[in-house]
Order: sequence, then C-alpha cells, then structure tokens
Amino acid sequence: MPEKDEPPTLEELKLWGESFEKLMKCAGGRKLFREFLRSEYSEENMLFYLACEDLKKEDNPELIEEKARLIYEDYISILSPKEVSLDSRVREVINRNMVEPTPHTFDEAQLQIWTLMHRDSYPRFLNSQVYKRLLQQLS
Repeated sequence: MPEKDEPPTLEELKLWGESFEKLMKCAGGRKLFREFLRSEYSEENMLFYLACEDLKKEDNPELIEEKARLIYEDYISILSPKEVSLDSRVREVINRNMVEPTPHTFDEAQLQIWTLMHRDSYPRFLNSQVYKRLLQQLS
C-alpha cells in the first residue's frame, strides 16, 4: 500500500529544521528536499543516496551486481547526465569495488554525497521559499 501523501505537520517541519538526519529519516522530508534539489539541478544526489540505501538491503548476489552496475552507470560514470560529484580517491575505491560489487560498494561515495547535501543543500533548503512557505502555512 503506497504511503499517503499527507502534508507534513508543524512538528515534522520543525524537526526537519533541527537536523538533516531527521529530515532524511522521514519520507515526506526526503520528498520535499528532493523537490528542492530538483529546483537546484542537484536531484541526482538524493537519487544516488536512495539507490545506495536500496542496494544495502539487497542480499541476492545477482541483484547486487545488477543494481551496483546500474548505480555506477547512472551516477558514477562520467558519461552519465546524472553523474554525482565525487573526488578522485572515492572514484578509485568504487572502481576497485566494482570488480566484485557488494551492498557496500558505494558506502564512501554515499557518505561524500550525504556530507555534500548536509553542508551545501540543506542550509539553502532551510532558507528556501518552499520550506519557509510551508512553515508559514502551518504556523
């Protein structure tokens, strides 16, 4: 059964304002933040993060390999329009890991993207019209 698309409560909004972790733990928070990222042309960061979370839950070796390859093609490959911004050291780690992908192939890259969203996008999100308007509507 799909999640109901209910607007967040004022309590939830305030929690999201307190910490990036609280925002990312909540489906509604991730959805709103993803919409904000889309407006900043950096939605691929959230998509990559969520794909990595999905990969970590996988225990079928064939599916792990397939999902890892798709993540690589979609977000790591320099040929991809959705390429995420990673440093060369992390790219090397991924390239070594891709020889035998595991659910944790992208852990370092995922941490780097989490940090990027936390440091860069999250403060802008809290100052965005999207977030402020919702706060006003609910206050």
